[in-house]
Amino acid sequence: MKTESKTDTATLMRRFSDAFQRHDPTLLNDLVADSCVIENTTPAPDGSRHEGREECLALWSRIATSPGQFQEEAIDVYGDRAIIRWRFRWGEGEQDSVRGVNIMRVREGKIVEAMGYVKGK
Repeated sequence: MKTESKTDTATLMRRFSDAFQRHDPTLLNDLVADSCVIENTTPAPDGSRHEGREECLALWSRIATSPGQFQEEAIDVYGDRAIIRWRFRWGEGEQDSVRGVNIMRVREGKIVEAMGYVKGK
């Protein structure tokens, strides 16, 4: 099995993050593997599980086009894995935002796993 290079994974994660910052889910089409699995941040306490490319794209499309703005705080890459730290804002004040993290895994240039977590209030 091919091991992803840090550069390939970093590029993929920047493209992924860009789709949410631009509110353009079409940018995700080439990034998601057929076998992708997402563990979403909601509903509490454990989130929902989404399996397969179409289901994952549908979820991420809804998130990418929702009102508000994602701000990327950092992307850290470890071979075929990455951690994306972000803040989502739906208003002007700090109380109108939440910080979170996605733990991602890549195989053969596509996202195969994404686990999302948010800081609680």
